[in-house]
Amino acid sequence: MDNLSFEESLEKLEEIVNKLENGDVPLDDAIDEFKKAMDLVNICNTKLNNAEEAIAKIVQDNGDIVDFNMNE
Repeated sequence: MDNLSFEESLEKLEEIVNKLENGDVPLDDAIDEFKKAMDLVNICNTKLNNAEEAIAKIVQDNGDIVDFNMNE
């Protein structure tokens, strides 16, 4: 699971949440899905922290405020 992109991890997490919210999951399966969800949350948090550190390093190295608007 560690090789998933942030977007893939988030999508899988949303699928699990929807499945659990539906309530049609047996208890043992729900526990397994919850464990998978927690792993995905940790993966997403790690990727976000890494991105934040990379951005902070770019700003620090340049000494400038960098516009990271990707929509242009």
